[in-house]
This record gives sequence, C-alpha cells and structure tokens, in this order.
Amino acid sequence: MQATGGNPETIHFEQTERVERSVGRSIKRGLLNACPACGSGRLFGRFLKAVPSCASCGEQLDRHAADDFPPYIVVTIMGHLVIAGFMAMEMILPLSNWGHLAIWVPITILGSLALLQPVKGGVIGLQWALRMHGFGDHEDKPEDILPTGDPAA
Repeated sequence: MQATGGNPETIHFEQTERVERSVGRSIKRGLLNACPACGSGRLFGRFLKAVPSCASCGEQLDRHAADDFPPYIVVTIMGHLVIAGFMAMEMILPLSNWGHLAIWVPITILGSLALLQPVKGGVIGLQWALRMHGFGDHEDKPEDILPTGDPAA
C-alpha cells in the first residue's frame, strides 16, 4: 500500500491518483458565476439554471443537487440583515408600521433575489469540491442504511 497525494499533509491510500479540489477556491468561483473546475466558463445559462457543461473545460455541471439549501442560506442572511437594519433604524428614527413596510419589504425582496444566484453557485462549487451528487467517481447512495424492521415484532 502506497501513500499518494500532492499535499504533504494529505495522505491517500489508494491505487489511483486523485486530484485535490480546493473547497475555498471552488466556492469563490461559484459565487462569481464561474465554473468551479476551471474558473473561466460560466456556471449559469439563465437565472438559476446551471449550464449542462462548461464551455471552457467541458466539466459537466448539471448534475448538482443544490435543492433547498441556497434559499435557506439566503433567508438566514437576509433575516439577519433586515432585522438588524430594522432595529437600528427604529432606534435612530422611529417610523410608523407603513414606513417600515415601505422600506424593508423592497429591501428584503431585492436583496433575496440578488443573493440567490451567487449563493447557489457557491453551493454548486462546494458540491463539486467535495465530489458530492454526481461530481465524484462514485454513485450517490445513502451513507447510512437503516435496518429493516423485525417481522416477528
């Protein structure tokens, strides 16, 4: 058994050479709407629709399974920003409920729409770097299989 790996701190006991994928760099490229593999091709063809494959390097990008994770992140970020802004404005300039609605509803909607695509790109970059959901050389299957129930019980 031979240890392989490019980084002296990372040791892989495998028969094949496995290229390391930087998580931070991949997330950053995804946030910037670039291919997480090469950084030069576009990640999205439409607002939230990933391109089938990168035009520069050919990496297949439509296998991701971002699902509901990007909206959860956006809701968390916008919730903190809007609540902090609301509370700060209430301390400085007390407004009526209608005044706050006129300010904070548009900020929430526009901020959420502005954050959704970069956050989804970051999640796709994370999945690519960690070889999740079709980006690796293995089939996606559950990590833990629950035991079947006892038929005698």
